Amino acid sequence: MPRIIEADTLDLSELIRPGETVTWGQASGEPLTLTRALMAQRRDLGGINASVGVGWHDTIDPANADHVHFTAYCGTGRTRLLHKAGKLDILPVHYSRFADYLPPRIDVLMLHLAPGRQPGTYSFGLACEYLWPLVRSARLVVAEVNDQASATPGLVEIAGRDIDVIVPTSRPLPPPPPVTVTDQHRAIAQVIAGLVPNGATLQVGLGAIPAAILDALDGHKKLGVHTGLFVDGFTRLIERGVIDNSRKGIDTGYSVAGLITGADKTIRLCHETDQIRLAPTSYTHDLSRLAALNAFTSVNSAIEVDLTGQINTELAGKAYVGAVGGGPDFARGAALSQGGLPICALPAAREGRDGSLVSSIVPALTGPVSISRADAGIIVTEYGAADLRGKTLTERARAMLGVAHPDLREDLNRQAQSAGLLSG
Repeated sequence: MPRIIEADTLDLSELIRPGETVTWGQASGEPLTLTRALMAQRRDLGGINASVGVGWHDTIDPANADHVHFTAYCGTGRTRLLHKAGKLDILPVHYSRFADYLPPRIDVLMLHLAPGRQPGTYSFGLACEYLWPLVRSARLVVAEVNDQASATPGLVEIAGRDIDVIVPTSRPLPPPPPVTVTDQHRAIAQVIAGLVPNGATLQVGLGAIPAAILDALDGHKKLGVHTGLFVDGFTRLIERGVIDNSRKGIDTGYSVAGLITGADKTIRLCHETDQIRLAPTSYTHDLSRLAALNAFTSVNSAIEVDLTGQINTELAGKAYVGAVGGGPDFARGAALSQGGLPICALPAAREGRDGSLVSSIVPALTGPVSISRADAGIIVTEYGAADLRGKTLTERARAMLGVAHPDLREDLNRQAQSAGLLSG
């Protein structure tokens, strides 16, 4: 049976050994009672390591790096503050393999759970993904069990015997950070909405462009969801009958996600219905399952794309602001799915520090190749869609010029000519 410790008497120095590595659920899945105690008591722990994901909260802060060495797979949310301060080590891996690389590294797992729908049971609440294999491999599993969290059904279960320490809490779930959807984002979303067929199975990421895309799908029918991240836009489409998961091919009748973020309606949907099932990364990012989905449509963003289709989703200048993440996994899955659409969406240009336009379509990447040109599918900007599948390098360059910002195309054309990309 798990040991019960009240939050106000929690002394982590009794549980965590000097030099050990601790991890926890990211974003909405962070066990804030535990992680805030961890940071408040960090000086008493003899120096520890923390493996983190997307950070929304004040626990992810350079000020805490005096006694905590942080590692992350991403520079998203507050995690990028650590990178900017030189306090973050990056683990650049495909998200499908992230859970495979963690077990040898992780000593202590901190979870945010909900009481299950049946007495004596537990739910992963809002985050399962890479946490599931660590339940079995970590030396110590400490769970904040929050009676205000969602008892979301899962494709895997966690039982009392899997938990070493339970800290009971009752606290509201913090909402996700707000996003600002612009006309530029809406224009991109309209292009994508025109590509998505009825009956498609959707995957989107986090941010303004995914929010705009889901807003643009109101006129569609019989859509499904298989995604790493479930957001409020999916809930709205379920309420309107646009998403019914009837044509997915597998997991018919319910949405599958590894991580759920959202406001009250999404939380209630998770808690009161069986329309969403939490799953580990080994399921949400599994290539064979993605390939079996009907018209699997993967929509992810990027920082820049070169004229041959190479995609940088990690670095903006010297700042690590993204991740390798699940983009390559979902792109490959969509490419193998019958009728699938591997989509990369980004604004054609952004405003530079001096107010000038900086193209997101570039002759050569300024950062790493996060997704190879062999895995590139359809590149979408507000100016249209460039379908690179099966295209030669010359054909790709011409298609990419067609979705670049009109004011920047002439210069891009000259650079493409100089690079020999428009020969033949």
